[in-house]
Amino acid sequence: MATMGQQLLVPAETGPPGTEMTSISFRDQLWLSAYPLDRNLVFDYFALSPFYDRSCSNERLRMELIHPLDMAHLSKRTGIEYILQEAQEPNLFVIRKQKREGPEKVTALAAYYVLDGSIYQAPQLYTVIGSRVVRSLYHISNAFLQVATKLEKIGYEVSNGKTGGKAAVQSVVKKPTDKVVDVNEARRIDSILAGVLRKLPPAPAPPALPIVVPSVVPGMEASQAPVTTASKDGGVEQTLPGGNKQSTTVEPNAKRPKIERL
Repeated sequence: MATMGQQLLVPAETGPPGTEMTSISFRDQLWLSAYPLDRNLVFDYFALSPFYDRSCSNERLRMELIHPLDMAHLSKRTGIEYILQEAQEPNLFVIRKQKREGPEKVTALAAYYVLDGSIYQAPQLYTVIGSRVVRSLYHISNAFLQVATKLEKIGYEVSNGKTGGKAAVQSVVKKPTDKVVDVNEARRIDSILAGVLRKLPPAPAPPALPIVVPSVVPGMEASQAPVTTASKDGGVEQTLPGGNKQSTTVEPNAKRPKIERL
């Protein structure tokens, strides 16, 4: 029960210390008027609030006339304890509640902060995220509801042949505009492509086609005349009427024999 000078804003039902108590706050104006709020006395002020668990290791240290935040003694004990995590004198102090299972093994349970003399419990991270998600969903649903109402009104006006609805539809649905071509940009691209083409080696010449020279002897039919063609190695190849082939290699510097036609 709050004494004279203490302000305890609490709902109808509250649980034991350590449970969800983010909806209440504590402030003792008489204590704040009598003592300065610093890192040495902030824990004594916190012990007056309903957030304080009197079965913690800090309370046993107080009974032994040892400072309740002495880490040299707290690290040797196990169980629930409170530590001063951050201090920005005289406005903000952060106190963390944790469970110690060994000198180096602790588990965080809750966090409390003293802001300008008022003590609050910090909400859990999942509670903050859940609250933001619910708020975002509310605004998104409200936005969709407003859009649906406006679209329904526009459709009603269009069905009744009102010009206002047609103009509204035209304002909502805009025709896609044609993309404008920048002439300077096109010229710049053409100059780049021309420079690349100049740096490339010239294209190779097409391969030479074989030369076919028919040899016709007087008194011989054209179908029985041998066919002379140029071979791949630079020589001359003749195909006789019987299908036999006769090839002659011509040296590069040798003169070609003169063929006299009868």
